[in-house]
Amino acid sequence: MKKNNNLTEAQYQEAIQTYSENLALEPYQAELVKLQQHIERYKLKMIILFEGRDAAGKGSVIGSVSRYMNPKHYRIVALGRPTEHERSEWYFQRYIKHFPHGGEIVLYDRSWYNRAMVEPIFGFCSKEEHRLFMKDVVPFEESLVDQGTLLVKLYFSVTKEKQAARFEQRRNDPLRQWKLSEIDLQAQSMWEEFSRTKYNMLKGTNNKKAPWYVIRSSDKHKARLETLKLILNQVNYDGKNRAIDLVLDPKIVFCAEDELAIMDKQSFAEKNT
Repeated sequence: MKKNNNLTEAQYQEAIQTYSENLALEPYQAELVKLQQHIERYKLKMIILFEGRDAAGKGSVIGSVSRYMNPKHYRIVALGRPTEHERSEWYFQRYIKHFPHGGEIVLYDRSWYNRAMVEPIFGFCSKEEHRLFMKDVVPFEESLVDQGTLLVKLYFSVTKEKQAARFEQRRNDPLRQWKLSEIDLQAQSMWEEFSRTKYNMLKGTNNKKAPWYVIRSSDKHKARLETLKLILNQVNYDGKNRAIDLVLDPKIVFCAEDELAIMDKQSFAEKNT
């Protein structure tokens, strides 16, 4: 890579690192193209949920997943606040409107799990609405899977220190300032509350037909790479390159049970009182 004289040494080194990391992802992104073609060919339906704290890197991972996909056969869904009309509907209805048809992949940048995490913390739903969601979501997802939809649930876990650093970057970078919201500014002070809510969500909604995968995302490149591997492991697609390494890094990817055990040791579990 030829050095641009307009770059500082630090900027040049950062550009080199970014270029190298992108090259490392490309073999897996090429496999994702094959997976997408397989889903299109056999009229399968796939939903991938991207959940996690603010600044956990969900958006950049979604970008890496979708970078080389055929835009005719995938969609990214990132819903804003519900309208008054949507508030009067069954909670899941606004999400179902965007479900994939045969041959399509839908990536949810946050999903119906807003009601398990953000909404109860900030008072955007009642305790009864939250209770009903937690009661209904597992049967809802089991029915979805039983009807033939491939459902992958990903939770991106970032450290408190890394989240603070990324918020500061958003604050000072005019290209990223739009990402900083009022809720972001409260996230650090409410860290423990988010942790307890995460624990209860994983414990109450993890199930065999639609398990949670927790991905450590403080290192964005490793999070992207392991997410690509994880998605590729979900489907035995045509033309899979058997020589490519799809073994998940146990330091980056955790099943919900292991994450809950770690959180138990860290005393994040909500006491039964």
